[in-house]
Amino acid sequence: MILQAIIDIAEICARKGVQDVVLSPGSRCAPLTLAFARHPKLRVRTVPDERSAAFIGLGIAQKTKKPVVLVCTSGTAAYNYAPAVAEAFYQNIPLLVLTADRPPEWIDQLDGQTIRQSRIYGGHVKRSIDFPVETNHSDAQWYGVRLLNEALNEAVAFPEGPVHVNIPLREPFYPEPEEEFAYSKNVKIIEELPSGYGLPEQTWAALKKELQQYRRVVVVAGQGARDEALQAAIATFCRNTGAVYITDTISNQQTAGESINYHDVFLGAKHLHSQEQLQPDLLITFHKSLISKSLKLFLRKQKGMHHWHLQPAGMVADTFQSLTRIIRTSPLDFFGKVAARENLLQVAPDFTQAWHDLDRQGKLVLTQFQKNSPYSEFNACYLVLRSLPNNSLLHLANSMSVRYANLIGVAEREGVEVFANRGTSGIDGSTSTAVGSALSTDQIVTFLTGDMAFLYDRNALWHNYLPQNLRIVVLNNHGGGIFRMIEGPRSQPELRTYFETEQRQTAQKTAEDMGLTYTKVTDAASLAQALPSFFDLAAGPQLLEVETDSAENYAVFAAYREQVAQRIKL
Repeated sequence: MILQAIIDIAEICARKGVQDVVLSPGSRCAPLTLAFARHPKLRVRTVPDERSAAFIGLGIAQKTKKPVVLVCTSGTAAYNYAPAVAEAFYQNIPLLVLTADRPPEWIDQLDGQTIRQSRIYGGHVKRSIDFPVETNHSDAQWYGVRLLNEALNEAVAFPEGPVHVNIPLREPFYPEPEEEFAYSKNVKIIEELPSGYGLPEQTWAALKKELQQYRRVVVVAGQGARDEALQAAIATFCRNTGAVYITDTISNQQTAGESINYHDVFLGAKHLHSQEQLQPDLLITFHKSLISKSLKLFLRKQKGMHHWHLQPAGMVADTFQSLTRIIRTSPLDFFGKVAARENLLQVAPDFTQAWHDLDRQGKLVLTQFQKNSPYSEFNACYLVLRSLPNNSLLHLANSMSVRYANLIGVAEREGVEVFANRGTSGIDGSTSTAVGSALSTDQIVTFLTGDMAFLYDRNALWHNYLPQNLRIVVLNNHGGGIFRMIEGPRSQPELRTYFETEQRQTAQKTAEDMGLTYTKVTDAASLAQALPSFFDLAAGPQLLEVETDSAENYAVFAAYREQVAQRIKL
């Protein structure tokens, strides 16, 4: 059959562990669509908007930890994948991006839906592959099978990430009625076994010896997945050594009473940044990015500090301008080995005590402020985050939503895992990512978003797979309220028109059009009353719109900052 090489792409994916495929309708991609749609072992969903489709695929892969296949037609459809591909690249999420294309002789010949698609995602994919145009010869067939195996192996090799395969297709796109449509039974599969990334014993001995010279050690967790074994290993390390463990909300490593969870509160008191009592001489980091700007600024000011980063392979960022050593092992391996060695080092007690005292102060100031503050989106976020169901998922849109969540934290909740698109930190696709996540689990998935991010990505709900476990909270201040919080734009006369981009829309029509139960609240009492039924698992998909005033939000947040500056003291 002339399309056999294309049909077998789906078979290779299924045999190599792919379970989910998200495709967008098109003509040029028809052979790929048929190959995946007819495969009995693949779960295939159709999402018309390619940008949303790619982020939904990202959300599925983020939750399942397995590669997801994206399929689109030729032309600008492929470009619409770009934001999600970049996010997947920086979050290390495995995607196999399959873009249908015109044959090479028709590129730049003014033919319809034809652009330069080869290597279209530039440096934001782990690898870009051009599938063979002609696959009649046995060598070409072997080459195509080999390329697909290589692409999937590369997507899941550490650090995981997106791989692009551009597939030129000639007509006919559809099998003839008399042709047999079947997957090859003996298609070749190439397996790649993962590396253990272990360190030799002499290296561990050298690290143990060097660790003994440090007296002020801070461990910082970046964005990562929930890992109870890692939590336990770091807790043991900190108990044995007195090291301080700092966790952002998106690290999913917060532990009440053990980790420092309210640093984004107390480091808002800028006078603390120069306090010698808090200054580490060794920083140990792992995983990806941080939300807390205050923590990043604090660490960048620590001149002379040594910085070790734990990462088995791949590019390492020097986020704090202090990187001195890259240790090529997993965080669990590192802390598991050093935690087992008691008396490895002993951090100065006053250093550890100072950090934990400030953490308690931060929590106290935040809690008391919320009890006495007037209704605002900060107050609303606090109530929502303190009402999350146990063993649920929380997705955060960028801009103020993720910042509020990092201040408030979820350490008090049992089993809540937190996700956010902090690879590129864009507002595009955050709703779609939450939808993809909800499609991959029976747990409640709560998505906390602002009005701008929600309106920007309404096509996340434009398909036939609305998850029953999806809960969307829209903080609607009728504009980009974050710009009122930032000193620069706040003082400009163009603030309201050109930065906040004032709009009067609500989420009601979108909720009604897409089949979500809609509730609107405009005060704290009605919000508190609405939350129990909102989180009822049997209630179906829901959208809760929390309407606030942008100027009032700023006034409340400014009062909060003033409280922090006045009350946080060493």
